[in-house]
Amino acid sequence: MSKNSPKKSSAYIWFDAEFTSLELDHARLLQVAVIITDSDLRRSAPSAADLNLCIRLEEGEAVSPWVAEHLPRLVQQCRSSEAVSIEEADRQISALLDQYCGASEAEIASRPILAGNSVHNDWFLMRKFLPEFSDRLHYRLLDVSTVKIQWQDWVEQEPFDKEDVGLLNQYFPGGEIDSANAHDALFDIKASIAELAFYRSQLGLRV
Repeated sequence: MSKNSPKKSSAYIWFDAEFTSLELDHARLLQVAVIITDSDLRRSAPSAADLNLCIRLEEGEAVSPWVAEHLPRLVQQCRSSEAVSIEEADRQISALLDQYCGASEAEIASRPILAGNSVHNDWFLMRKFLPEFSDRLHYRLLDVSTVKIQWQDWVEQEPFDKEDVGLLNQYFPGGEIDSANAHDALFDIKASIAELAFYRSQLGLRV
C-alpha cells in the first residue's frame, strides 16, 4: 500500500440488540450480540468468541405488547439465571475488543467501526447503556440498510433474502447458519454480514 492510499478501517464490530420497546427513549436492552470482522468481512475472532448475551430484566419490568407477543422466549431468558446485568455485558464486550482489536486507540478515527442493519437504533441504546463499549468505537457507522436501499433504487432488484439459509451460508464466512431466526440478535448480525458480502459481490466489489 502506498503512502497515499486511504487508510482501511481497523475492524468492523457487528452489533445487534433486541429492545423492550421500539420507543427508544424509553426502551431497555434485552439481548446484545457481537461479531468482529476485518474490512474484507473475514472473521477476526473464532465463532466460539461471538457474544450473545441476554440482559437481566427484573420481574414486573414492562416490555411492549409486540415484544411480549413475538419474543416471549427471550423475555423469559431475560428473567432467568442465564441473563447478565447490563454492566456485565458492557464489560464482556469491551474485553472482547481488547482481545481481538487491541487496546483502545486514543485517536477516535483509528477505532473500529460499528456495523449492522439499521444500526443507528442499536447505536442509540448502546450509547445510553454500554458506555465502555461506546468509548471504544469510531464516530462513523456502517449501515447495511444504506446499501440495501441503493440496491433496490439503483440496481432495481429485490434485496438479499435473509430467510434463505442456503444463500446465507454462501455469503457468511464459514457458513455455519442452521436456520433463519429473525429477531435474534446473533442471527441478525450473521445475516447482515452475509447481506453485505452479497451486495459487494453483485456490485463487483472485492470480497
